[in-house]
Amino acid sequence: MKIKAAVVDKQSADFEIRDDIELAEMGPDDVQVHMVASGICHSDEALRIGDAVIDYPIVLGHEGSGIVEKVGPEVTQVKPGDNVVLSFYACGNCKSCLSGVPTQCENYAANNLSGVRPDGSAHFTENGKKIADMFDQSSFTSTTVVRERNVVKVDKALDLRKLGPLGCGYVTGSGTVLNTLKPKPGDTIAVFGTGAVGLAAMMAGRISGCTKVIGIDIVDSRLDLAKELGATDTINSKNEDVVEAVKKLTGGYGVNWAVDTTGVTKVMQDSIQVLAQGGTTATIAVTPNHIDLDTWNDLCVDDRKIVGVNMGDSIPQVDIPRLIEFYKLGMFDFDKTEKFYKFSEINEANADSRSGKTIKPVLIIDDDYQPGK
Repeated sequence: MKIKAAVVDKQSADFEIRDDIELAEMGPDDVQVHMVASGICHSDEALRIGDAVIDYPIVLGHEGSGIVEKVGPEVTQVKPGDNVVLSFYACGNCKSCLSGVPTQCENYAANNLSGVRPDGSAHFTENGKKIADMFDQSSFTSTTVVRERNVVKVDKALDLRKLGPLGCGYVTGSGTVLNTLKPKPGDTIAVFGTGAVGLAAMMAGRISGCTKVIGIDIVDSRLDLAKELGATDTINSKNEDVVEAVKKLTGGYGVNWAVDTTGVTKVMQDSIQVLAQGGTTATIAVTPNHIDLDTWNDLCVDDRKIVGVNMGDSIPQVDIPRLIEFYKLGMFDFDKTEKFYKFSEINEANADSRSGKTIKPVLIIDDDYQPGK
């Protein structure tokens, strides 16, 4: 089946939309999805420019939403006509998956970042040559085929154009707080970076009952949005010493929890220094940068901890519906971060994401889609 897809031919190349890409045949547990929209994530950019190891050419995209067209004979959770959000693939059979932690799937990298399908076959080809995929999904396409474990069924009454980023950015930020850090009511949290992931973490901090939710960035407009979405306080780290400012806001103690979404060395180090005794910071950015630690003074003396978190330790089929319920209650207004672009504007949208002009660009792949129908 020929489809339209945005292809990156080599490291750091622009996206090129082509209509001669051959889509893989469906397997018994596969779901064919007509794509309505897809968010653009910083992880897409990391793979495009080669910060993460991947093959080229490649079709990126991993925040897709669409409508089921066909299902394989072993599929039981969705049917043609269902609206779905796409997320990562986990095998469901390894020890981690069976323990309820699919983000720690023993085959996670092979299934999501190897550039081929879980069975080793090519997801896409062009003139007989393999094109790599991402997350067993590649949502920068007009149609894709995924495994049943990639899909999360959602209410048809919701606007599919808004929902795709729930599959990565929003579930990563919120899940880091709700699933991994698990703050108690009355705790304090600082979030470094007010992009989609950081804002999702802040909203989750508010949902958790944190009395201090501190948003930290260098762009005032983003800090204004952070306050609108639930930050109790904001700090422009270009103008203030972050560690001193956080200590002042917390009576000299520091915060119980911190989340770094930037991957910038100095910022990651600050996310440790703002912690109170017994505090924990989560580092969740895709970055080639490193940090230096004095483990005795930075960690041991004050019993501080650093944790890495993949995809918010989420179970997409559980966490995405939960976020949608928070959204319906007015507690998780993720759509205020989004801006729609035409599929043909993918390079402009990606540039706006890279520069910070747009927090969450969303590509509208199906211009004829109408919400609720």
